[in-house]
Amino acid sequence: MQVKNNEDEMMHKIEKNEASKEKHPPGLYMLFLTEMWERFSYYGMRALLILYLTTEFVRGGLAFDPATAALIYGWYTGLTYITPLIGGYISDRFLGQRKAIVVGATIMALGQFALFAQQTKTFLFIGLFLLVIGNGFFKPNISTLVGKLYSDGDKRKDSAFTIFYMGINVGAFLAPLVCGTLAENIFAVKKAGEIMQYGFKYGFLAAGIGMILSQIIFMALSQKYLGDIGKHTVVDSNGKLKEDNNKPLTLQEKKRTAVIIIITLFVIVFWTGFEQAGSSLTIYTKDFINRDIFGKELAVSWFQSLNPFFIVSLGPIMSILWLKLANRPEGDLSIPKKMSLGMILLGVGFLLMVGAVLQRGNAGDDVTVKANMIWLVGTYFFHTLGELCLSPIGLSMVSKIAPPKYASLLMGVWLSSNGIANILAGYLASYVGSLGALSIFGGIACISILCGLILYSLRNKIEAMMA
Repeated sequence: MQVKNNEDEMMHKIEKNEASKEKHPPGLYMLFLTEMWERFSYYGMRALLILYLTTEFVRGGLAFDPATAALIYGWYTGLTYITPLIGGYISDRFLGQRKAIVVGATIMALGQFALFAQQTKTFLFIGLFLLVIGNGFFKPNISTLVGKLYSDGDKRKDSAFTIFYMGINVGAFLAPLVCGTLAENIFAVKKAGEIMQYGFKYGFLAAGIGMILSQIIFMALSQKYLGDIGKHTVVDSNGKLKEDNNKPLTLQEKKRTAVIIIITLFVIVFWTGFEQAGSSLTIYTKDFINRDIFGKELAVSWFQSLNPFFIVSLGPIMSILWLKLANRPEGDLSIPKKMSLGMILLGVGFLLMVGAVLQRGNAGDDVTVKANMIWLVGTYFFHTLGELCLSPIGLSMVSKIAPPKYASLLMGVWLSSNGIANILAGYLASYVGSLGALSIFGGIACISILCGLILYSLRNKIEAMMA
């Protein structure tokens, strides 16, 4: 009888251990909340930026012409993804990931409050500068911490980054609704239904508060849920690389580093198209999309919540899908396959915007002729599917195959693809007026689908280099 009880107890422990392997560590959800509020801050301000730049002085904006505003927007969003290269290097060698996140969050909060303090071009550039610098410290390191929660070869990692990515998009979903409502409704001065004065400063204030909340969550809970993860640098007290990190890269590590760089180049094409959401798609939505629902006109900034809404809705499904595929005898879809599919889906989304342009016929700049909203909603839906096949998978890839001593630096390289793409997207958006929306949207669709097919054709070579 005693033997039977011991066997039952042993089986219970085994079943409990097996079940725990399927669960994600609580540190993932702490990082989820930290990133959620940081992204609330970023996307809340970003949803208002192009409107803030192009609105007349008398209505609370800075009166930049649309082409110049698109370039400012592109350079700002681009630099926020390029500075992580520097921030990743500094954190690897001098600060450690945890300190770098705290430094970055503090600087970004100051940037948002600078935009709130005064609505002038001087404070605009001060605020944008602080946001760019702070993001360089914050962005690569929080993603690196997610990867460090899991051991090498852990099948949960793709699923974990998809869950983490949902945190990004919960913040991105709420931000335009909250900040946009404050700027375009609650604190806006209206006359006969038309906005005479925007309340942009209050949207920036809400973004700053979001950044503070992110900081509080991380500082209060990181020790409890992360322990010593992310505290240490790859150099010793004398500034020399620690023994484990002083070894030269092996041939396999060099191949894997090359894979990160190769795929980064392809991903630049994806983000160049995707980031039209905040520039050319926003301007097109404002002028040429019918935004009326039951007699009420929706705020332009609200449409930027469509992508994160779809992310939050589809993210759990994709997370379960990746986990189920990973448990098949033949294994998961390879990273190049997932990413090539993502690029093709982006192109399909832009084909729908071509449909929106064609629906308007030869109306040109006539703002009284508008396309159906369903084209835009469908575009964001396909863009979201593409993003889920590409972005969280890329974060997971870097955390899996990057040599440990270059973990944050290579995460910065990966994020820099978004930076370069945002700058290119700004230039591309600045040509909408001269080239026309049909040429821009159609061109992006063709190039994205073509690059997706090329990446798919190279999948076997890339997979061999990653092995």
